[in-house]
Amino acid sequence: MATPKPLLVCLLGPTASGKTDLAIEIARHRDCELISVDSALVYRGLDIGSAKPDYPHHLVDIRDPADVYSAADFVADATRLAADITARGKIPLLVGGTMLYCKAFLEGLAEMPAADPAIRADIEQQAATHGWPHIHAQLAAVDPEAAARIHPNHSQRLSRALEVYRASGITLTQWHARAKGAKGKKGVRALFEEKGSDPIFSDPIFSPFDTYRVVQMAICPADRAVLHRRIALRFEQMMAAGFLQEVRQLWQRGDLHPDLPAIRAVGYRQLWQHLSGECTLEEAVEKGVAATRQLAKRQLTWLRKWPDLGWIYTDSAGNLLEQGLSEDCVGTVGQKPLNLALNYLDRPPL
Repeated sequence: MATPKPLLVCLLGPTASGKTDLAIEIARHRDCELISVDSALVYRGLDIGSAKPDYPHHLVDIRDPADVYSAADFVADATRLAADITARGKIPLLVGGTMLYCKAFLEGLAEMPAADPAIRADIEQQAATHGWPHIHAQLAAVDPEAAARIHPNHSQRLSRALEVYRASGITLTQWHARAKGAKGKKGVRALFEEKGSDPIFSDPIFSPFDTYRVVQMAICPADRAVLHRRIALRFEQMMAAGFLQEVRQLWQRGDLHPDLPAIRAVGYRQLWQHLSGECTLEEAVEKGVAATRQLAKRQLTWLRKWPDLGWIYTDSAGNLLEQGLSEDCVGTVGQKPLNLALNYLDRPPL
């Protein structure tokens, strides 16, 4: 008889959905350790605006705001942490709303050239001189499909797409297309051979599904208006707690700029614009709330396409609704989300 695989849990959801509170409850009931899946929580000094939790999470406060933390960094860190937590006899529980991080952890990353600091510095210098729309035009000339997907002002994605082409002679679109049809390094290496180039590969990433029994859940209010009210209330509470002062401290450092991932985080970007004289505080708050709603919309778009996801729909009070429940879970209607979450964890593997 095969040895049962250890459990690994992923709890996702849009911002302000209640996923952190639920994760903490699960952790207390099932001896889990939490791994943050959040691109803002990794940065020190981004506390109020990121709703940084008091309960211990791995991958919180591990980078300075001047640094870049990528999906590849997350995959490496989360893979190591999941193994360490399991070795201690506990359950790794990944919780957050940065869907790209979780998807990369579960499905792996397309094999592409490693980052090239010299190429990236040259691209950033050109952008400083001519603007990011100029870089977008360069990308459109070699990879129109990628350019169509990337906004002219999204500096990080533009830089990476052009950097990949300059480093390898292969466009980002070609990389993704080849990765979909290839298994392992053989297919990607063949593309390099066609181009007469020598690839630089990162270490292979193995699927967590090979090692763990993975349970994936998502929590969300069934009524979008409830989510929007929570977002507005939370932003108001963050402002009252000193969010503007927190961003001012970052702004006054002098070594940070709005193209850094930390400063592009929702809420921080809008208050940074106010401190830079680009808008009033009232306008910044309105933009911040609107941007947070857009973030929640994008997160839900990701989740609607997510396979093997156990949904936890809640009402305005945070209690379970019947929507999406299977027959064996109907009895949990009106109860707290924890009851359904534990039900998902206790189901035998397929």
